[in-house]
Amino acid sequence: MADRSIQPNIKDISNIHIPDFEEHQLDNGIPVYEVSMGTQEILKMEIIFHAGRPFEHQKLVARTTSALLREGTKKRKAAEIHEMVDFYGGTLSVPVNLDTSNIVLYSLTKHFEKLLGVLSEILLEPAFPEEELEIFKKNNKQRLQVDLTKNDVVAYRAVTEKIFSPTHPYGYNSQAETYDNLSRKELLNHFDRNFHAGNCQIVISGKTSPKIINLLNEYIGKTLVRKEVVKSNVIEMFPPAEKVKIHLPDTLQTAIRLGCKLFNRQHEDYNDFYILNTILGGYFGSRLMSTIREEKGYTYNIFSTLDPMHFDGYFYVGTEVGNEFVKPTLEAIYGEFDKLKNEPIKKEELKMVQNYLMGFFLTNLDGAFNVAELVKINKTERLPKDFFQNMVNRVQSITAEELMVLSQKYLNEEKMWEVVVGV
Repeated sequence: MADRSIQPNIKDISNIHIPDFEEHQLDNGIPVYEVSMGTQEILKMEIIFHAGRPFEHQKLVARTTSALLREGTKKRKAAEIHEMVDFYGGTLSVPVNLDTSNIVLYSLTKHFEKLLGVLSEILLEPAFPEEELEIFKKNNKQRLQVDLTKNDVVAYRAVTEKIFSPTHPYGYNSQAETYDNLSRKELLNHFDRNFHAGNCQIVISGKTSPKIINLLNEYIGKTLVRKEVVKSNVIEMFPPAEKVKIHLPDTLQTAIRLGCKLFNRQHEDYNDFYILNTILGGYFGSRLMSTIREEKGYTYNIFSTLDPMHFDGYFYVGTEVGNEFVKPTLEAIYGEFDKLKNEPIKKEELKMVQNYLMGFFLTNLDGAFNVAELVKINKTERLPKDFFQNMVNRVQSITAEELMVLSQKYLNEEKMWEVVVGV
């Protein structure tokens, strides 16, 4: 019998690697990345089109096109599609992304062909019904009206707009008139320009087999045509940082967002800054949480994040505080910046963060679907094959001195947009 009064030995995680995956190519040239793992007869397929904001010709047309893909084809109404997916125990979703338009299908292996047939029909003959577009516009304008009363939403919209500019694909915000300007013709135009074999990647995971790959080729590889890829509309427009105060009446708390433009995963400093951000505000034991929540009691939650996109990225800190704590909270945030710039992180804290990240990486490799997510990021963002392994190695080898130098390079108050939304 084990003695439960004695703590087991703590062992460092020393060896992490992404399981191997197979690469295939369909008849029309679409690359397929296959993660064959697990014992359950279930599949996840994600079809990725580079058809997000950087490739749209009108604001919100990328998001709207994706949202209405499931809402009917030339042969089936939306209700019929949803009923069929439910009948066969599947799930069909179109998650919102800035850079890509993705279609995600979960299916039992035995029913995959049935659901793939429906999905193929969606890709070949989407209807974009006028009545569904009007419902989408109405619902989203109502949701927007509610969101604009929430100071955290207003603050997030403001800080991203300031960092990237209101005309940048990553910076513009939706308005009621933006929805009003959408038309079925523009959705069809965006779909025709971007949803084709030359602009597509597929990641399939779970209990796969050669038969599954053959079915993909039959329903997608032999049907979806290949066209010329549309160039992105990303333009470098980044104004100097300022402090912005937005008055929102009748709010009990004030939302704070401060941040700056940084970089995507291809940048040479990405891995190091990912570790630095974790120390600052990227997990529950972070410095921002320890100081501003636990020690000072200014807020219930505070965080920092590094948000990478395909063409750029940004860093920001976010929290909501009592109206009387705005100034001391900002001073405390910048105070944590200064500590990281001037004081090497102690060995014990660095070891704790390293252990946390290594454990987090392990969860990212737990099961075929999680592994497929890493494969998708690697392939869609055109990262080196050893990107994840390099991240693991860097977590294990980074030093306190290197983190301090990195903080001096990027954590500077004069480079931060500061947005405060409240009374």
